[in-house]
Amino acid sequence: MSSPENQTFQFFKNFLEKESAGGILLMIAAVLAIFVANSPLSGLYDDLLDTPVEIRIGLLHIAKPLILWINDGLMAIFFFLIGLEFKREILEGELSEPKKVVLPVFAAIGGMLIPAAIYSTLNWNDPMALKGWAIPAATDIAFALGILSIFGSRVPIALKVFLVSLAIMDDMGAIIIIAIFYTYELSISSLIIASAALVILAFFNRLNMRSLAPYILIGIVLWIAVLKSGVHATLAGVLLAFFIPLKTRSKDETSLAKNLEHDLHGSVSFVIIPIFAFANAGVPVQNLTIETLLEPIPLGIILGLFFGKQIGVMLFSFIAVKLGIASLPASINWKQLYGVAFLSGVGFTMSLFIGSLAFEQGGTEATLMNDRYGILIGSSLSAICGYLYLNKVLPKHN
Repeated sequence: MSSPENQTFQFFKNFLEKESAGGILLMIAAVLAIFVANSPLSGLYDDLLDTPVEIRIGLLHIAKPLILWINDGLMAIFFFLIGLEFKREILEGELSEPKKVVLPVFAAIGGMLIPAAIYSTLNWNDPMALKGWAIPAATDIAFALGILSIFGSRVPIALKVFLVSLAIMDDMGAIIIIAIFYTYELSISSLIIASAALVILAFFNRLNMRSLAPYILIGIVLWIAVLKSGVHATLAGVLLAFFIPLKTRSKDETSLAKNLEHDLHGSVSFVIIPIFAFANAGVPVQNLTIETLLEPIPLGIILGLFFGKQIGVMLFSFIAVKLGIASLPASINWKQLYGVAFLSGVGFTMSLFIGSLAFEQGGTEATLMNDRYGILIGSSLSAICGYLYLNKVLPKHN
């Protein structure tokens, strides 16, 4: 008979091996943040996030509160992982086959356009509020996939592949939106340094350099340059990922990009994303009322995430199939696809991230709180309804 310590270790080992573990930890971190923000510990919570953290090396000086180190620094690693996943899928995975990529691309486009249109319609007369138009256009891949994986073998492989492909395309769309619409004053000198770093990374890639250290060293320079340039620093993570070698020189050699993706997956899912959720989801709800949720910002986000995502994903998928440029995988049906459309409305991590960018300049405390209310309600509705609906339409297994 095993000891209690071994049983506890085995329990946590089994939990961490589950596909749903990342989504569950994300939800726990969000609930914990809301609890702390509405408890006597709220002052400590705010002080912790506002803790000044500085790095100074000669003329280089970076000074930010802790929450921005999380949002600009740790999230750059999250985006680095997204870049690695996107590169692998495009070159070797499901997205490498044109026929298979059309459906999730159309679904992702619809899932971004319709929510953005709903939000913009409700906030058209408020220039500050209109900055948040991209908030409901995002999908949280960890949360959505975590909910889908709860059903285990009841989920057809093609349905899981569709959700992953949709979420990756959605994330890449969000990255493009951040680069274009949430970039403010540009520093030409910093952009020149960033460009030089990219040239060096391209040279490393061309040489098929197998050592990770040079990529990381230049990657740090790239991150600092992008941070100082006015473009959001997390984009450096995606750019770095594109230059990590995926191919190998021989069958016996392992892929540097695939090894990195494998090694980072646990750290991102179980550490970085929960930390981000804890730092950004803590909103006081004592004064939350129905009237607050009916204000244009939270209402636009709720309607965009819950209704806009469903409508956009299904409408554009249907159009792609009817035009004959895409086909529905043989092992899934429209009812099951609609369940995934529900889950795509779980914006959470990416929506919180875009919201922090949208209102960081000129936004009031009330604006920041309202966007978080909308994200939490809209994402929760999508998650709950998506789970209940999929439980009805997925095949039953003994």
